[in-house]
Amino acid sequence: MSRWRGRFERVLGMVAKEFRQIFRDPRMVRVIFFAPIFQLIVFGYAVSTDLWKTKTFVVDHDNTRASRELVEALTASGYFQVSGRSQRPADLVRALDHGDAILGLQIPAGFASSLQERGGPARVQLLIDGTNSNTASVAQSYAERIVQSYALEYAPTRPIAVDFRERAWYNADLASRNYNVPAVVGALILLVCLLLTSLAVVREREIGTLEQLRVSPLASVELIAGKTIPFAVIGLVDLALVTTVALIWFGVPFRGSLLLLFGASVLYLLSGLGVGLLISTISKTQQEAFMASFLVFMPAILLSGFMFPVSSMPELFQWLTLVNPVRHYIEIVRAIFLKGTNLGALWPQFLALAGIGAGLLSFASSRFSKTAS
Repeated sequence: MSRWRGRFERVLGMVAKEFRQIFRDPRMVRVIFFAPIFQLIVFGYAVSTDLWKTKTFVVDHDNTRASRELVEALTASGYFQVSGRSQRPADLVRALDHGDAILGLQIPAGFASSLQERGGPARVQLLIDGTNSNTASVAQSYAERIVQSYALEYAPTRPIAVDFRERAWYNADLASRNYNVPAVVGALILLVCLLLTSLAVVREREIGTLEQLRVSPLASVELIAGKTIPFAVIGLVDLALVTTVALIWFGVPFRGSLLLLFGASVLYLLSGLGVGLLISTISKTQQEAFMASFLVFMPAILLSGFMFPVSSMPELFQWLTLVNPVRHYIEIVRAIFLKGTNLGALWPQFLALAGIGAGLLSFASSRFSKTAS
């Protein structure tokens, strides 16, 4: 009993020493607690697939009330803004070529009369700059929905072959911010754990205090615990901060359980701490640790489904994402925030996080013990 008490006291002393060292430097405090909030705000506004006031060039050959109302329906949504008008199709092509417009709308002569007839369909032409495929697909989707809605309102008595009705079950506004901001939370927590853990251990090696710790009564397990527990606590504090900002500042809906989010975050931190500890065993300087952290961070984010859907990746990379803890954590966070999903539906992701985290932390701890001995 006294042996366990002694171990606990030594670990507690190591944890207190780490916290004193962290809070002694005001710059480190700003990096830990204010930088994640700043990054979340920047990412929340910058990482968005929503369109707003998309430049639109209009060629109206019909020049009737119906054609003008169609253009007004496009601009009233706020998604499109008329940047130019002409009667010549060549001007529309020139605007797309020069980047003066992303969407081109060409309304043929006889558009109004076609709307009122029961026979042939009323046609309009949409030309879209496909340089940015994501923007082009979103703009096309928005424009098609607005044009179809306008046609149905203008001529509701016309026969419709298919009555197509759609509804977004989750994220009803289809706001990309609600989808992206929870994922940013996972990216920031990983970045904080990687940098703090790897840099802290390497800093001890650089200034020579790691040699002193080796000859101290601290066992390898106690040294690892004393080094990782403070950063796990900081990671959870950062989680609370960025989650609060996401809810209050961005108004992201939260329909799930805070306890479930906390449990997933603890398992996720195991992976972040394990990778950070592993980097510290192969890095000799803080510069090496910093570069190695980003070499790990970027592929982890790219293979997580944060920016690109996993289903659109080649099959080999889809298999690689299964060993990426960021993928599983982002799936959990998005499901908890937007859907209110419970553990019964998320247990595969929780199990994957637990397995990956335990494996990484065990492997990193064994390597750290060998290098510290």
